[in-house]
Amino acid sequence: MTEQFPRSWHDPDYVGGVVGVLATGAVAFYAGLTTGSPTPGMAMSVLLAVFVPWTIAREAARRWL
Repeated sequence: MTEQFPRSWHDPDYVGGVVGVLATGAVAFYAGLTTGSPTPGMAMSVLLAVFVPWTIAREAARRWL
């Protein structure tokens, strides 16, 4: 079971997970500051704000760490 968990900052899944959690937290913080209901454009922005940093962090960790 312990073999399935990342053990180091050099693991792309670990780096991607950390960046994904931070990006989700930033989006949640921003959503708390705004008023009104979400629009389709806002939903796309939220998805991009989480998945783009996650993807970049995983690829950077995979290539350079």
